[in-house]
Amino acid sequence: MTYTSKRPPLTESSDQLRARIPGWGADLDPKDRPSVPKLRWQEDRTGAHWEFPERQPERGRRERSIEHKFLTPVFGTSCPPRGLSGVLRRLSYRKYSEGRAAHWLLLLAADRVDAWEHHARSFLTLRPDNPITETGVLSEFSRHGVSSRLGKKRADVKHQMLDPVIVAGPWVAVGGLVFGTVRKVLRRSDAPGPRGARRRRSS
Repeated sequence: MTYTSKRPPLTESSDQLRARIPGWGADLDPKDRPSVPKLRWQEDRTGAHWEFPERQPERGRRERSIEHKFLTPVFGTSCPPRGLSGVLRRLSYRKYSEGRAAHWLLLLAADRVDAWEHHARSFLTLRPDNPITETGVLSEFSRHGVSSRLGKKRADVKHQMLDPVIVAGPWVAVGGLVFGTVRKVLRRSDAPGPRGARRRRSS
């Protein structure tokens, strides 16, 4: 029994377990393991024609964990770090080990920053991001959004109150910031000052 003053029973030995449980410890002997021959070095069956694989040339600076002495022989180049998100990613790899929570939290923050960098970049194109259609919020009204949640044991029902805040909150915050900035600039341009007085006199 646990949580008592009595001494707990000692762990059974291998012989006792083998006698009590049929087949216990069947793979203790390496001779009985099917994978053991594959783990042994076989000079004529490795198939490798090199001592160390040929390294991919580094045409740009790539992030590397501090646990590693150099980059792996092959690495991806399709999404090089750029912008503020790239700065956060390089900081994560340069300063923190992969065993630290700060490493992964910085990478998560970099992903969020990268998403907003792409949002901002899309407004410079002919097809900017549309938060109304791309978030799928219109399907809530056309695809039985309410009735599909009532009386159902869906896991997402628990956090559906937070979804508008998480999805729409950043857009509302950025929109408010832009509106406040434009309003402040317009007020400054309309405020009377030396330039406005000169314009009135000249007119």
